[in-house]
Amino acid sequence: MSGLANFLRRIGAMAVDGVWRLGFATRFLGLVLLYSGQSLRRLPLTIREIYFSGVLSLLIILVSGLFVGLVLGLQGYDILQRFGSSDALGTMVALSLLRELGPVVAALLFASRAGSAVTAEIGLMKTTEQLKAMDMMAVNPIARVVAPRFWGGVISMPLLAAMFSAMGIFGGWLIGVVFIGVDDGAFWSQMQAAVDVRYDVMNGVIKSFVFGVAVSLIAVFEGYDCTPTAEGVSRAITRTVVSSALAILALDFVLTSFMFRGQ
Repeated sequence: MSGLANFLRRIGAMAVDGVWRLGFATRFLGLVLLYSGQSLRRLPLTIREIYFSGVLSLLIILVSGLFVGLVLGLQGYDILQRFGSSDALGTMVALSLLRELGPVVAALLFASRAGSAVTAEIGLMKTTEQLKAMDMMAVNPIARVVAPRFWGGVISMPLLAAMFSAMGIFGGWLIGVVFIGVDDGAFWSQMQAAVDVRYDVMNGVIKSFVFGVAVSLIAVFEGYDCTPTAEGVSRAITRTVVSSALAILALDFVLTSFMFRGQ
């Protein structure tokens, strides 16, 4: 009986701690938005963070997108030829990438590469008391450090997702048309006829923007809130990757249920 009581006590403590951290993260987001004007007026700061979060993540995004497109082309052709619809390979690859795989996989890669790096950077600045030194010099650390990194991630994420999808479509064309022999005209014409700008392209952009906000907020919050020790920073990085992955998948389900239920 005591074991059950201890288990329930731990569950309750985790729930209370989760609600408390969610409320603190919401308040933290409000502060970031409040001081974003100061950081955006210092445009070089935001541009530097776009380079750090976006440009330095470009290689893994492009390579991953290419291989995802190659796999989609192989698997899609194997399935579609059973029903005599191999010419629809371009449609399947494009819709899969634009609606789901592009935003979701790009966001997971972005969280693993850029999100963890942002958390580590802010966490190390807290550990070495650089944030406290800024505060003592009347420099707001949220406006100077946090907000540029937040907006760098938010701006970079939709662009990276678009490049991931474009490279994936190229990979599907490469494996389907060049190596397997699907008709080139049918590949592109059926894709053009089936892909809708509003329901497919714009919904993918909205998803990637929401994922960018979620991942960037988690990354800067975990770094700013971490325990100022080496162990605390390492735990914050782990929480960033795990929480970002769960948030991306949960938000993907919610957004998909709202976007495509009317079709």
